[in-house]
Amino acid sequence: MTLSTLDWGIIIFFLSLFAFIGIYVSKQAGTDSKSFFLSGRNMPWWLLGVSMVATTFAADTPGLVTQLVRENGVSGNWVWWAMLLTGMLTVFFYAKLWRKSGITTDLEFYELRYSGKLASYLRGFRAVYLGVIFNVITMAGVCLAGAKIANILLGISQETMLIYSSIIVVFYSAFGGLKGVLITDFIQFIIAMIGSVWATIYIVNLPEIGGTTSLLSHINVVDKLAFLPDFNNTEALITLLIIPIAVQWWSTWYPGAEPGGGGYIAQRMLAAKDEKHATWATLFFNVAHYAIRPWPWIMVGLASLIIFPDLSSINATFPSLAKSMQGEDVAYAAMMTYLPSGLLGIVLLSLIAAFMSTISTQLNWGSSYIVNDLYKRFLKPEATDKEQVLVGRISTIALMICAALVSFTLQSAGEVLNLLLQIGAGTGLLYILRWFWHRINPWSEITAMIVSFIIAIFFFINGKLDTPIIELAGHWQLVSGVVATTISWVIVTLLTQPSDKNTLETFNQLIFGEDSKFKGFGNKITGFFLGVFGVYSLLFSIGKFIYGENLIAIGLLAFTAVCGFIISRILK
Repeated sequence: MTLSTLDWGIIIFFLSLFAFIGIYVSKQAGTDSKSFFLSGRNMPWWLLGVSMVATTFAADTPGLVTQLVRENGVSGNWVWWAMLLTGMLTVFFYAKLWRKSGITTDLEFYELRYSGKLASYLRGFRAVYLGVIFNVITMAGVCLAGAKIANILLGISQETMLIYSSIIVVFYSAFGGLKGVLITDFIQFIIAMIGSVWATIYIVNLPEIGGTTSLLSHINVVDKLAFLPDFNNTEALITLLIIPIAVQWWSTWYPGAEPGGGGYIAQRMLAAKDEKHATWATLFFNVAHYAIRPWPWIMVGLASLIIFPDLSSINATFPSLAKSMQGEDVAYAAMMTYLPSGLLGIVLLSLIAAFMSTISTQLNWGSSYIVNDLYKRFLKPEATDKEQVLVGRISTIALMICAALVSFTLQSAGEVLNLLLQIGAGTGLLYILRWFWHRINPWSEITAMIVSFIIAIFFFINGKLDTPIIELAGHWQLVSGVVATTISWVIVTLLTQPSDKNTLETFNQLIFGEDSKFKGFGNKITGFFLGVFGVYSLLFSIGKFIYGENLIAIGLLAFTAVCGFIISRILK
C-alpha cells in the first residue's frame, strides 16, 4: 500500500527527533562507561519503569499476541501472562539487592558471589552467551517482525527495511548511550500506546466488524473470549495454563522476565537513584506490561478473525509476502492496512518506535557486556573510559549486523518465543536460589547453560527436519528441558565445592548487611501474592469492561485497589 504525504511527514519528523536526542546527549554519554551504560546512576523510577515497558513492546509483540489469540483465543496469552510471577518476585525480593550491589552490569555479580578463576571465566562466558548469542537471537526475532510489517504496509523487502532501520537505531544507540535510550523510550512508549489504542478503536468500528458488540458475538470470535482455557480440554489446559503457571515462570530465563532479575531489567535497576526507585520502577513495569498494554492487541487479534478467518485468506490478500515470512503473526500488520491516512502514519510510527526501542535497549545492554565483562575485564584492563565507550559503539554496530543476518533464518514470533524459552529452560531456579543457597557455584551455572543450550538447539534443528528424530509437542519439549537441566545442575552443585567462606561473607555483607538474608520474608511473600493477584485482577477488570460485564469489572478493580494500598504500605 502507499503512504500519504501526511504519513511520511509524521514518520520523518519523529525519526529526526530520535536522531537529535542521540546527538544531544552524546557528549554526556561519552564521558565514561558508567555514563554510557548506566546514565550516571541517577535515573528516577518513572523513567526507568516506562523504559522497561517500552523495551518489552517490540515490533514482534503485537504480532505474537495476535498469533496467540488467533490460535488459542485470549487464554493463549498465559504463555507470557504467567511470567508476571517472575516479575513480582523481582519486585519484592531482588530489586533492592541488585541496586545494593553497586555493579555496572549484572554479570559482575559472578565475581562478587563466586570465588576463583572459574568465576572470572564464567563472567566472560556469560558476556558472550547472553550479550552476543542470546541477544542476537532476541533482536533477530524483532528484526523479522519489523520486516513483515514493512513488507505488508510499505511493500519493501526485508533487506531494505533492515538497512534503513539499522542505520537509524544504531546511530542514536551508539551515540546517546543508556540516557539516549531512556529518553527515546519514553517518547516511543507514548507514541506506541496512542497508536495501538487509536488503531484498535478504528478497526473495531470498521463496517466489516460493526463495533464491540458485533465483534464479541461473531461466530469466529465467540469461542475465543475466555480468559482461561477450557477445563474439559486436557491438552489445552496443560499447554496454555498448567505448564506456564506450574513450571515455566520459575524455571526459564527469558529477556524481560528473568527469574531473580537480570538483563536489561537489571541494567535499569542498577541505573536507579536508589533501591526504592529500583523497586518502584520494576513494579510499574509489571503493572503496565501485563495488565494495561495487552488489550489493544488482543482486540485486533479477535477482529482479524473476522477479516482474515484463516492463514490462507491472509496469504491470498498479500501474495507478494515471501513464504518464509508467512504466519498467523502477520495478521496484526494486515489489519493495519485498513487504517486511514494520518492514523496509518501514527500506527506505523508506533511500530517503528517499538522496534527501535527494543533494538536500542538490546544493543546498549549487549555492548555493556562486551565492554565491561569481556574487553575491560580480560582483553584490556587498563582501557581508558574513552576507549571503553569507543568499543561500546563499535560492538553496537556489530551486534546489529549479526541480528539482521540471523533474522533470515527465523519464520515467526511464536517460533522465536519458543526458542528463547527452550534455551533458558531449567536455568531459572538457579538464578532465584543463588542469592540465598551458598552451595551454588560456577560449575552449577556452567552446567545449566550448557545442558539447556544443547537441548534447545537439538529441538530447534529437529523441528526443521523433514523427518524429525523425535516427535514431541513444544510444551513437552520445554518440560523435558527443564527437568534435564535442573537435575543436571543440582547434581553438579551437590558434587562440587561452594565458593570460599571469605567470598560468601563479603557478598552477604554487601548485599544483606548485618541482617539475616531472610529478614522480612513474610512481608515480601505477602507483597508478592498481592502483586500477582492485583495485576491479574486489573488485567481481567479491563477485559470485563470491554466485554460489557461492568459489575464484575468494578469488583475486580476494587480488589486491585485494595492490593495496591497494602503493597504501598509494605514497600514503605
